[in-house]
Amino acid sequence: METFYVTTPIYYVNDVPHIGHAYATVIADAMARWNRLMGRDTMFLTGTDEHGLKIQRAAEANGLTPLEQADVTSSRFQEAWKSLNISEDRFIRTTEPEHHKVVQEFILRMKENGYIEKGTYSGHYCVGCEAYYTEDDLVEGNCPTHEKPAEWLEEDNYFFKLSEFEKPLREWIESGAIQPAGKASEALGIVEQGLDDVSISRTSIDWGVKVPWDDEHVFYVWYDALINYVTGAGYASDTEKFERLWANSHHVIGKDILRFHCVYWPAMLIAAGFEPPKQVNVTGFLLIGGKKLSKTGLTQIHPDDLIKDFGVDGYRYHFLRDVSIGADSEFSYEHMIERYNADLANTYGNLASRVVTLVGKKLGGTAPVPDPESPLAKLATEAYEKASEGWTNFTPSIALDSVWHLLRETNAYLGETEPWKLEDNSDEVGAILGSALEVLRIATILASPALVESSKQIWEAIGMPGSPDAQVMPDAMAWGQYPGGAELAQPKPVFPRLKAE
Repeated sequence: METFYVTTPIYYVNDVPHIGHAYATVIADAMARWNRLMGRDTMFLTGTDEHGLKIQRAAEANGLTPLEQADVTSSRFQEAWKSLNISEDRFIRTTEPEHHKVVQEFILRMKENGYIEKGTYSGHYCVGCEAYYTEDDLVEGNCPTHEKPAEWLEEDNYFFKLSEFEKPLREWIESGAIQPAGKASEALGIVEQGLDDVSISRTSIDWGVKVPWDDEHVFYVWYDALINYVTGAGYASDTEKFERLWANSHHVIGKDILRFHCVYWPAMLIAAGFEPPKQVNVTGFLLIGGKKLSKTGLTQIHPDDLIKDFGVDGYRYHFLRDVSIGADSEFSYEHMIERYNADLANTYGNLASRVVTLVGKKLGGTAPVPDPESPLAKLATEAYEKASEGWTNFTPSIALDSVWHLLRETNAYLGETEPWKLEDNSDEVGAILGSALEVLRIATILASPALVESSKQIWEAIGMPGSPDAQVMPDAMAWGQYPGGAELAQPKPVFPRLKAE
């Protein structure tokens, strides 16, 4: 059986979840749901990153232990993902004993392979980023991300010999492993500037994973965090599972962590004797007023703030349909309403209501079978092919656009054929409405990775047994499988129109 392994970034527990965090998580969730529909052995990992100086200081400020601090915020992420119908197979926390064991074993392999040595590091450090910066990186002495002064740190560290991996990294990047292509160019630019060896341990704090050969050191939080991806895949606990999943591993990350995931992480894997990830998909930022979402900039929006207005599926659909992976995107509440009304209320919801109503009026409520020669059959096949291509390429917006093209064409087909003017209970009206019901069956399966709950409502409204997310493709896409014979009742509006407040 084919496998598919997808991960989100693991989110740092110094903050509460906002729509920027949720964007990457919804993408990964929809990808996992699509691959389950394709019958693949799918693993979806998300979680929280809980070590480092920032967490230690936040805990001290709040009168908590670091683990107590992490417990509070990690639970907020878990609650947020539950509210968004996120279907992760595992929520990992880097404070788990299993992860500590994996980190130690993984980096010990790097050391035994000759890629770790001891030295002294001094440099500018941003606690907010948990990252070192060169003088050239700083903007008037400030961190370029947080716009606050960087601290000067000097201590004994263990170093990873990153400088030895310029050639294999270049080959991996040029293979097309990083998407979109513009982000691959950014990663290649980092490599071609020349790579320095990088610090991987700290002695100034103790909140982290202990270095197994030197207990005065803990691993630097970023290296501990990156290794979560192999922990989740079963490294050191289930070798067969790990090998199956890692062969088709896909990361979804934000562009601000590109260096760590597209340079440091693949080099670490090679140093430990493993293949780099099959693919890293890099998203842009969600912006408000041209600025990245942030607590310090007072531009955070919690997912629940939008779910209460748009519903979970309205929320999910907007961010999958309107935000292109790789590009920065300006968030607009007004545009979210426009998309909801145009696509969900007017196109999808209206088509389902219209067809079921016509079945009631023209056929006494008994659903007909589709016409095997319907012109909609070809359009449905094309929609599936384009949707499949879109999901395969990690472009949900293109995948969903193909489905809505089919729905719009079906609405237009009804306008052309005017079944409401035809004779009641005639073969012609049955063929038209049966074909429209078949489109709704196919489109509902294709839409289900985005519309988790509403797809089930429409599935039930058109008289289909089971659930759309339990179907298996490509078999479920063959035209003519709508069974007919069900007694359809007028459905309640699934997507009530919204007005801007």
